[in-house]
Amino acid sequence: MKEVILSKRSQTFIEDLRVYLFSSGKKEEEIEEIVTELEDHLIEAEKRGKSIEDIIGKSPKTYMQQLSNEMKIDYKTWMKYFVIIIAGVFSISIIGDILNGPISYSLLEIGGSLVISLLFIMLTFWVFKLVSSRSLTYGIQGLLFFLLAIVPLGLFIGLEFATRSITTPVVEFGIIGTWIAGGLTVIFLIAISIWAKTLILPVIAAFLVLPEYLLGFANMNEETMLIWSTVITYAGIGAYVLFTAKRNK
Repeated sequence: MKEVILSKRSQTFIEDLRVYLFSSGKKEEEIEEIVTELEDHLIEAEKRGKSIEDIIGKSPKTYMQQLSNEMKIDYKTWMKYFVIIIAGVFSISIIGDILNGPISYSLLEIGGSLVISLLFIMLTFWVFKLVSSRSLTYGIQGLLFFLLAIVPLGLFIGLEFATRSITTPVVEFGIIGTWIAGGLTVIFLIAISIWAKTLILPVIAAFLVLPEYLLGFANMNEETMLIWSTVITYAGIGAYVLFTAKRNK
């Protein structure tokens, strides 16, 4: 295996470039080829006493954009990710609703969840491209990842209130259908967590479901319980996202 002797600055740029191209929807194999080739150039340049600017120019962002424009978007792979995210959204919703008995969803809930999921994907691309192409402080990066978690949650809460005031046709699952959906959901959450090597979906599901469920045993009115469960949910997910962002840069 080739020994990496790049400077810290060059290594950081390589990592950021990989994230930028990935969040731009490029094919993973092509990304690795370009990153490996650039790494070789940087190693040779640093051996001759040259800086990273001699290879990529003065603006890392411009260099990343030029590379991205020369590569094709891998629509097939990103459609797979889109399906996984949609399944994740409905899995979290099912886990939360299954505790209250047979599940059912209105067409507004289904359509709204699809739209919010699409917005979440677009926001995710934007945040990762922004973080990887600019020199941002850890505080700004943490704020961006916090917004990445909070904005979709806020939209889903708004959707929940909308479904209470707007009547649309409802899809009923029944008792058997509910248990089948619950079992498939648990299997999906476990499988996707192993595949992605992250606990983000189970953690979000836990913070969305458990606070309200556990507070239901406390002696408090519905309004107070809703406020506390919302605070715990937002704070818990936000803390986990910040912790993960700091640990994984």
